[in-house]
Amino acid sequence: MPIGSDRFQRRAAGTLIGVTFALIAAGATWERTRRHQGEDREMATASFLRADGARPDDDAVVARVPPRAADPAARDADRLSAQLRRTPRDRDVAVRLARIDLQAARDRSDPRFLGRAEAVLAPWWSDAGAAPEVVLLRATIRQARHEFDAALADLDHLVSSIGSVRDGAASASASLLAQALVTRAVVLGVKARYAEALATCARLDGLASPFVQAACRAPLLGLTGHAANAAAELAGVLGQAAGPSEAAWGRVLLAELARSDGDERGAETLLRSVLRLAPSDGAARAALCDLLLDAGRAREVPPLVRGREDDDGLLLRLALADATLGNGAGAPSSGAGAGARVAARFAASRERGDTVHRREESRFALHVEHDPARALRLAVANWDVQREPADARALLEAALAAGAPARARPALDWLDATGSTCPRLRALAAALRAAGSAS
Repeated sequence: MPIGSDRFQRRAAGTLIGVTFALIAAGATWERTRRHQGEDREMATASFLRADGARPDDDAVVARVPPRAADPAARDADRLSAQLRRTPRDRDVAVRLARIDLQAARDRSDPRFLGRAEAVLAPWWSDAGAAPEVVLLRATIRQARHEFDAALADLDHLVSSIGSVRDGAASASASLLAQALVTRAVVLGVKARYAEALATCARLDGLASPFVQAACRAPLLGLTGHAANAAAELAGVLGQAAGPSEAAWGRVLLAELARSDGDERGAETLLRSVLRLAPSDGAARAALCDLLLDAGRAREVPPLVRGREDDDGLLLRLALADATLGNGAGAPSSGAGAGARVAARFAASRERGDTVHRREESRFALHVEHDPARALRLAVANWDVQREPADARALLEAALAAGAPARARPALDWLDATGSTCPRLRALAAALRAAGSAS
């Protein structure tokens, strides 16, 4: 049956809607647990990290970092920093602190924390024989900086060195191998090497729970036209999530699958449930802002961002909402002019040599600065590095706005090759093809 057929679409949409509400019901258990146990510490020590996001570990890179005065993980970071100043070659302390910095980089969309994590690991950064936990962190930092080839080299070395671990072997080595495999699958997915990524997920059998295995596969299946199957599989094992962070991870993945299949209402329900479960999840909050912007509900964005403007990604969404509503600098919704603040942060990032936000900067150039030519240059440069749906959308939108449909050819080819059913991407592709034929 052709993936794009009406019959397939109706069946897939029905599956995803059903999955959404089954997931919410399953997730209620975690929310009750958190109310009774006190969630802050549990959220700071989840068993699998999001490599956005990557995944596993106990102390992990998933440590959430709410305001320092109330957050145990932030207090731990202060204590570890002081300890590391006294003993700078204490690897265990360095690893724990680097994990907290990595999570802060993700939570705040701030690449400066990646530099802090690298500095913490400086004594072992160039060591080809570094300990496995250091190699994994180094690979994760490189992945977050979009240094994907270097990250893969580290991950391949790590998988090769501990790849014989199986059931019954040392649990620490098994955990590291599982982390390396999940992170490797994420990187391969970003590079559009889907068959290799799925083969990597398959190696998790015996090393990770059925939930983690399904979560590894879900975005890859969703990208290749199998969103409904991926959602059904993931929802079926959601009850095996090891804690609230894994449950939140599963919901975010299902929300992405729902959006890719046109189920905006289901995706919104899922994302709002994630924020109840994990209020500090910046990626989920940004995804909800994007959904609202796409739905013409820009006025609902500022309340989601208020008090969290230190997160670069969220501040960008605030600037996009202001631009949509016609507000300028100093508008009531943005406080101190979100657009000017975002522009300053992008400028500072360029001065540091960071290139991780090209996709976001392309969105800003197109929708806030109204400079489609610059947006297109950024989107093309970004596509050369990473190829996910958001990257395709940035390129398609910029090429359409710039009146340069031919420049979108790489993303159009990717869309055809994957079999993606994402309605928004398909609509953009149709508009570009129409513009190309008319020119």
